[in-house]
Amino acid sequence: MKKLLLLLLLPGLALAQSLPEPQYHPLATGVYVHTSYRPYQGQPVPSNGLIVETATDVVLIDTGWDLAGDTRNTRHLLDWVQTHLHKPVGLCIVTHAHDDRLGGIGLLQEKGIPVWSTPLTAQKARAAGYAPPAGLLPADTTFAHGGVTLRCFFPGEGHTPDNLVVWLPAQRLLHGGCLVKSVAAFGLGNIADANLKAWGQTIRTVIRTFPTVSTVVPGHDAWGDATALTHTLHLLEAFARRKPAQP
Repeated sequence: MKKLLLLLLLPGLALAQSLPEPQYHPLATGVYVHTSYRPYQGQPVPSNGLIVETATDVVLIDTGWDLAGDTRNTRHLLDWVQTHLHKPVGLCIVTHAHDDRLGGIGLLQEKGIPVWSTPLTAQKARAAGYAPPAGLLPADTTFAHGGVTLRCFFPGEGHTPDNLVVWLPAQRLLHGGCLVKSVAAFGLGNIADANLKAWGQTIRTVIRTFPTVSTVVPGHDAWGDATALTHTLHLLEAFARRKPAQP
C-alpha cells in the first residue's frame, strides 16, 4: 500500500519540483509584473501580480502564488525587490481571497509588512484558513503612496464575490486579477466561487470605468491591452452557450 501511494504521489512531486522559478518583467517605469507558478490540473500555471516602485518603498499587488506553510514564491519576490530595487516593501494589496492572490500573506505579516484588502476578502481569507488582511479598503478608493496614485475598485462579483481591480492612472495600467482573462486563455479557469450571472456585467463596469486603459494585467497568462476585457466577455458568452439552462 505504501509503495502504491508513493507511485500515485510521484507525478505531483516531480511537477512541484520542476516548476519554473518566479519571473519579473518591467511594464512601465517603476512597474513590474511578478509571475509565480503552481501546478493546476497537472500543469504549471503562471500567476501575475504587480510590483510598484514609489519614491519611498514598494507596493505589491498580490503576493506570490503560495500555499499555507509554503511561502517560497513570496520569499523569492521579497528577495528580488531587495536585490534589484533596494527598497523595502511598504504595503501589499490583495485582490481576493484565493491562494494565488494572498498565499504568502503569513510571510508578509511576519515581516511587519501591512497587507490591505476589503472587509469581505478579510472574512473569506479567515474562513479559508489564512491570516486575514486588514479589511480597510472600501468598494472604491483612490490614494497616494510614496507619490504614486493607486485606485482600488470593486466593480462587482465575477471570478469571486470579492474581486478587486487596481488602477494606476499615471501608467493607464489596470491589474485585473482573476476577474480578467488573458487573450491566451481558452476558458474561464477556476469557477468554484464565481458568480457567472454577474461576471459579464462586472466586466462591462470595468470597461466603462477605465475607458483610457492602455495595459491590462490578468491574474494568469499573458498581459496586453484592453482586448483582454472583451475577450473575457466572449469567454463568458461561450460558456453560457455550452451550459444547459437550469430548470
